[in-house]
Amino acid sequence: MRYGNTASACLLPAGVAGILAGLAARPVLSNLLAGLQLAVTQPIRLEDAVTVENEYGWIEEITSTYVVIRLWDLRRFIVPLSYFIEKPFYNWTRQATANIGTVSLYLDYAAPIDRIREKATEFVAQSEQPTAKVVNVLVATTSPQGIEVRVLASANSAGSTFDLCAELREKLIGFLQQEHPEALPRTRNEDVEALARKDRPPPSPASGRA
Repeated sequence: MRYGNTASACLLPAGVAGILAGLAARPVLSNLLAGLQLAVTQPIRLEDAVTVENEYGWIEEITSTYVVIRLWDLRRFIVPLSYFIEKPFYNWTRQATANIGTVSLYLDYAAPIDRIREKATEFVAQSEQPTAKVVNVLVATTSPQGIEVRVLASANSAGSTFDLCAELREKLIGFLQQEHPEALPRTRNEDVEALARKDRPPPSPASGRA
C-alpha cells in the first residue's frame, strides 16, 4: 500500500508537467499551423498595406512565428503569425500592391472631418481615373499645432493612383479655402493677460470715484 501511494505521488507531478508543457507548446504549434495556412491562402504578402489593431502600415517581413508591419511613422509593429488567421484585419492592397495612394492634409483642430470625408468621396466619384475609389479618411496624428488628416485612395494602376491623389489634394484644398478657411493651419498668438482682463467683470461706478 505504501508503494502504491508513492507511485501515485510520482505520477501526479508528471501529469502536471505534461499539461504545462502542452500549454507552453500551444503558441508554437498555433504559429506553425498559421504559417501553413498563410502559405496556402496568402491573405498577406510583402509590402501589402494593412490595418491591424487600428494601426496602418505595410508588411515588411514574414517569419515562421511573427509578422513585422512597417507603420506610416516608421515604427515596427510585431504581430504573431497566428493573428492573421484568428482575427480580422484590413488588407487594402489584396489585389494590387502598388495601387494605393495617400493624401495628407495638415489642418487646424477646427477642420470639419465629416465634411472632408464626404467631399473626398464626392471628388473621387467625379474623377475620370479608372476604378477610382476612396479607401479611408482618418485623423492620422495630432500635435499642439494642428492635426493630420490622411485620405487613402486607389485606382487601377500606379500612375492613375498618383494622378488621382494629386487631383484629390487640389480639390480638397480648394474646398477648404472656399468653405472652411478656419480649417487651414494657422499660428495662434494669444495675449494671456488680455484674455484674463476680458474674463474680469467691468468695474462698478462706485469703484471709479475718488
